[in-house]
Amino acid sequence: MFEINHTKRAVAVAGVLAAIAIGIYFVARAEGSPKNARKGPPPAPVIVAKAELADAPVVLAAIGTVQARASVAVKSRVDGHILETHFREGQPVAKGDLLIRIDPRPFAAQLQQAEANVARDRAQLAKVRADLKRYGALTERGVASVQKHEEAQAAASSLEATIRAGEAAIEFARLQLEYSSIRSPIAGRAGSLLVSAGNLVRGTDAAALVVINETRQVYVSFTLPEHHLAEIRRQMNAGGLIIAAHSPEDIGPPATGTVDFVNNAIDPATGSIGLRATVANADELLLPGQFANVRVTMSTIKGAIVVPAQAIQNSQKGQFVFVLKAASIKDNQAEVEQRYVKTGPLFADRVVIREGLAAGEVVVTEGQLRLQPGSRIAIRPAAPTS
Repeated sequence: MFEINHTKRAVAVAGVLAAIAIGIYFVARAEGSPKNARKGPPPAPVIVAKAELADAPVVLAAIGTVQARASVAVKSRVDGHILETHFREGQPVAKGDLLIRIDPRPFAAQLQQAEANVARDRAQLAKVRADLKRYGALTERGVASVQKHEEAQAAASSLEATIRAGEAAIEFARLQLEYSSIRSPIAGRAGSLLVSAGNLVRGTDAAALVVINETRQVYVSFTLPEHHLAEIRRQMNAGGLIIAAHSPEDIGPPATGTVDFVNNAIDPATGSIGLRATVANADELLLPGQFANVRVTMSTIKGAIVVPAQAIQNSQKGQFVFVLKAASIKDNQAEVEQRYVKTGPLFADRVVIREGLAAGEVVVTEGQLRLQPGSRIAIRPAAPTS
């Protein structure tokens, strides 16, 4: 009895397993049928651009320092009290403009004294010359001694020397009086007044009264890698090396200038060569001591293959772009391949492709994060630029 029941239970279990197996078989066939096959991922939306031929300027970027073309720390050359100032701090001044007046009265008195001394000595010289003439005549007749004539001649020579010294004292007094009016030695822009009116200043003071910087033309000093030195020399011999400089926050047109100095040695610590350019700065957008972005136009590559800079991607193996397979382009959809390239200089948001890409090929410029070799893409129009 027990064996019969056991056999029936085994048959029932086998039937259930067979039914399950048949169900799995038909489900698998249904899932594997083309009608119910899983669809792949949708095409990734991207923006593309075509590789073009263009003349590409070779532009080097650097960080420069603005320096005043001329800078003068104005000091007093005489001792005295400052009576008044004739400029406003920060205002432009022309060469020769009156800046500060020091009390001129002591120097005027010294000039008058020196002029009076010379007038006295000239009067004495006139008398001595008359005596010399008389003694000369008397000596010839034997009435006066030769000694008297010689003494008169020595007195005349001494007074002549005294008068020359007096005239030098007059000139010195005039200079002292002139120095009491301090004028700008250059055209530029005045800085802060460091000593106000009423203070006593001395010609030996180390501190300046005001600093004037020439700002309508400035120097911009910067460095470039030493491997550009040969091209720098060629450009300067061919007519000059042009730079454009602007402050980092300035979005207006840059100030331009020409390199007029190349240092005579390479800095071994950085492997760079120092350069300096004279830059026109009529609007005074660049100020001495300021950092400036410098762009140096070296040469032009004729007929270069260029693509938008955002098309370039980086990896451990190097730089690459996603290129549309020409045969796969249909209805604004295509398949992409990964292409490693060698890039050249960057200009105007475009980069030169030296190797790896041909003119006319289409590259992805936006949406690369969702791509891998063989991905399907859907081309969407670029956003309009304002």
